[in-house]
Amino acid sequence: MFSFFKKKKIVAHLKLTGVIGNAGKFKQGIDFAGQEELIKKAFSLKKAACVAISINSPGGSPVQSHLIYSFIRQQAKKHKKKVIVFAEDVAASGGYLISCAGDEIYANSSSIIGSIGVIYSSFGFTELIKKIGVERRVHTAGKNKSTLDPFLEEKNEDIERLKNIQLDLHKDFIDVVEKSRGSKLNKSDVELFSGEFWSGSKAKHLGLIDGIGNAHEILKDNFGEDVIIKKFEKSKGWLSQKLSSSTNQVDQIASILDERSIWQRYGF
Repeated sequence: MFSFFKKKKIVAHLKLTGVIGNAGKFKQGIDFAGQEELIKKAFSLKKAACVAISINSPGGSPVQSHLIYSFIRQQAKKHKKKVIVFAEDVAASGGYLISCAGDEIYANSSSIIGSIGVIYSSFGFTELIKKIGVERRVHTAGKNKSTLDPFLEEKNEDIERLKNIQLDLHKDFIDVVEKSRGSKLNKSDVELFSGEFWSGSKAKHLGLIDGIGNAHEILKDNFGEDVIIKKFEKSKGWLSQKLSSSTNQVDQIASILDERSIWQRYGF
């Protein structure tokens, strides 16, 4: 009889899409500076029952990933709001790190989840420049300033130094996952922190996510069929669109190839 007066639940829904960090000239990616105000607005929605975050990212900058993760947790604590994360096509590497800001994480059964590791990739051109008769001249102040220069022979001490940095970054990543997922993690049959990635179905078995489902169905299950979902998503401004359309075509192609190379690690 009084159901007519029942208030509808409201959920703030934030969407994060793209490579994390610098995505190229005039191209949208995910970085802290670009998302800070949007995250604040989502958590400031006073009547919101929770904040939902959809993420679709193959990773990128570890620093930007940590900044966004920490800020989401800070805002959740400040506004006393539950955070539910929904992985779309990919939540891998830094994309999964940000996902760990959720009190609960959901994904599609075919989503790609994980890649809890650190990667550095480059090329070596020493043989090439010898063949074409190029002399490499490098002058530094500081004996290690030319570490991992692709035009110089690799040195064992340089590789060792890089490995140590990677181990530090990897430990930071592992700490975030263990803090977020805690006793939910199932480490019985695979090495979770090897850099491997899995389907959503396998990720659920491993405890990396809480369940299978998309944002609309999970939010309706939790907050009712008539839940109001208020979306927060960074739009591409008119000026950015104009500049993007007029920028150098070679720069555009290089930027696209660079971004595609990150996505294609996960089969896309």
